[in-house]
Amino acid sequence: MTHRRPPHLPRGLVALLVIALAVAGGACQQDHEPAPGSPGGPSVTRLPEPDDVVDEALMVALAQAKNFHHKAKVYMADGKLDDATTQVRAVLAITFPAGAPEAHDVRLDARALLGKLLAAQGKVDEAMSVVDQGIGSARRDSFFLANLYTVKGELHEARATLLDGQGEAARARAQDERRAAIVALDRSIQINEAIQKQLFEQRQAAPGAGGTP
Repeated sequence: MTHRRPPHLPRGLVALLVIALAVAGGACQQDHEPAPGSPGGPSVTRLPEPDDVVDEALMVALAQAKNFHHKAKVYMADGKLDDATTQVRAVLAITFPAGAPEAHDVRLDARALLGKLLAAQGKVDEAMSVVDQGIGSARRDSFFLANLYTVKGELHEARATLLDGQGEAARARAQDERRAAIVALDRSIQINEAIQKQLFEQRQAAPGAGGTP
């Protein structure tokens, strides 16, 4: 089947596609570096690898998520956004063991990428719905939730760009979207600042820590 790229995408959506490609490139690298302040512990900025866990059901679920992410990356590199979108949706359909905190981070990460893919295809409203569902499901502040708020801000900015092309009558709505973008980005900044503070305090409290690093 021949893939057709969406014609004449506004520059804001093109930018989202470029960012989505970068995110897909980094989403599965997961370099096994421990979080600062938690020697040998899990990182707060990467998804867990299958080898990081001992529960077999969770291990299989994480392996599936990683495979779908890799397939999405391949399709995106080939410009097949529809196929990439299908792979990312498959991540959201994975059954994780009940109560597994890893599932939450995996799904937030997938929603961020899915939102960018949909926006790059001109489906900004659907993208916003995907992102808002993820934010609404959040159980705690995390790097992945902060990233989702960043995507929300980018989507508001993309909406503003679309409205800019609709003339004077849409100017007020475009301004509202830009204000909403700032609110979302500020929330992302707040979450990341809180995480940075927590990591700093953990590092200072770690055995052998002394003074400012």
